[in-house]
Amino acid sequence: MNNAGSNCQDFQHTIEASITIAGTGIHTGKPVNMTLNPAEPNTGIVFQRIDLDGQPMVKADVDYVTETKRSTTLEHNGAKVSTVEHLLAALVGTGVDNVLVKLDGPELPILDGSSKPFVDAIDKVGVKQQAAPKVYYTLKQNIYFTDEAGNVEMVAMPSDDFRINTLIDFNSQVLGTQHASLRRMSDFRDRIAPCRTFSFFHELEYLFENDLIKGGDINNAIVVVEKPVTDQQMQRLSQHFGQVEKFSITDEGYLNNLKLRFPNEPARHKLLDLVGDLALVGFPFKAHVIANRPGHASNVAFAKKIKEHIKKIRFQANVPQYDPGKPPLYDIQAIEKILPHRYPFLLVDKIIELDDKHVVGIKNVTFNEPYFQGHFPGNSVMPGVLMVEALAQCGGILAITSVGTEGDKFDTYFIKIDNCKFKQKVVPGDTLILKMELSNPIRRGMCEMHGTVFVGDKVVAEGDLVAQIVKQKND
Repeated sequence: MNNAGSNCQDFQHTIEASITIAGTGIHTGKPVNMTLNPAEPNTGIVFQRIDLDGQPMVKADVDYVTETKRSTTLEHNGAKVSTVEHLLAALVGTGVDNVLVKLDGPELPILDGSSKPFVDAIDKVGVKQQAAPKVYYTLKQNIYFTDEAGNVEMVAMPSDDFRINTLIDFNSQVLGTQHASLRRMSDFRDRIAPCRTFSFFHELEYLFENDLIKGGDINNAIVVVEKPVTDQQMQRLSQHFGQVEKFSITDEGYLNNLKLRFPNEPARHKLLDLVGDLALVGFPFKAHVIANRPGHASNVAFAKKIKEHIKKIRFQANVPQYDPGKPPLYDIQAIEKILPHRYPFLLVDKIIELDDKHVVGIKNVTFNEPYFQGHFPGNSVMPGVLMVEALAQCGGILAITSVGTEGDKFDTYFIKIDNCKFKQKVVPGDTLILKMELSNPIRRGMCEMHGTVFVGDKVVAEGDLVAQIVKQKND
């Protein structure tokens, strides 16, 4: 976990002001008003259906993808939002991390079929740096995805920056085999964002008959023509799009509704879709991605594999490192000056980390603990309730040192314990690493914390604890 490729701290960003965009969903054909709003750090990208009861929200996360046919659809808590990939790509391309997207319909507007209108709108209001670090994750190994049926091959390799190479091959004489690349995200605006979605002419009637592309028109898709077309087919197409003038086919094999912005615009649009779908990983990461014949279904499956890998390395990065040979911040004598507990109920041997937001303590478990006489005799297991007590004592040190002043003494009384989970037994010889982190700033003497007990790099217990800090009365 690092800020790879940068010599300075990266920060999160949101938009400077709200942006409202109106349009039509390409598949539903329904008009939609969409407003992008600035959001607090660590919000991520969140969609809100303001037209539904309760105005439910769904986060842009691969875990909430429910449909990948022709576009990417998210659904959670009753909020369903389709065709999110072009906006997600625009947000990634402009460096926006946190935004609340409110919309009054089930599908985002297609506009011209690219990300450019979204990028232009974001550039118009500007992007604002926030006072929160942006942590990039670097892959520890190559992540592969293959789909033999679709002849899809994808790999994400460790890298100091974010790069993508794509290849498309539809066995089309018109398109041929096309490649596209994005060497740096700063190139997204000019090289990738303007690239529009595309479809084959022979697919259009199928799409019409299956109630798709209701919002399609002659301005939001490139149409590839690789098979002979009858006058009757052209007439039906003109009627569907409300086109008065008759369509024709260019010498290159495209419908004459649009001019290509780049010779390999279809391949670049597939890269655009991949940028948007990989935003659903939910964590900023740096990698060199190579994708042969990508599509929404494969992009989402690939994103799931990357997310699972990052979750593992993210967890490992959060495991405190304990070096028994390093002097502690507080030894047992210093701990006794802070906590009122004494043998046999003092369950913290030393403190190795402490700041205003977290504390890490150590508890060495030996067979000589008094509770082993009666707790599972012959099969010594540390009681879970004492692991929680050890966490509470660590939390007490964090709370007391955060408010203590010279001459004053404080006690902490734990008033609530929630969501306790015990995942592995603790036996004599284990060394407990006790980590307590503030969940919220301390207010009015109330201290909310999340505690985790590790043995090595494994979590053995965790829970949420709330304590009250009370000043001792002077005799």
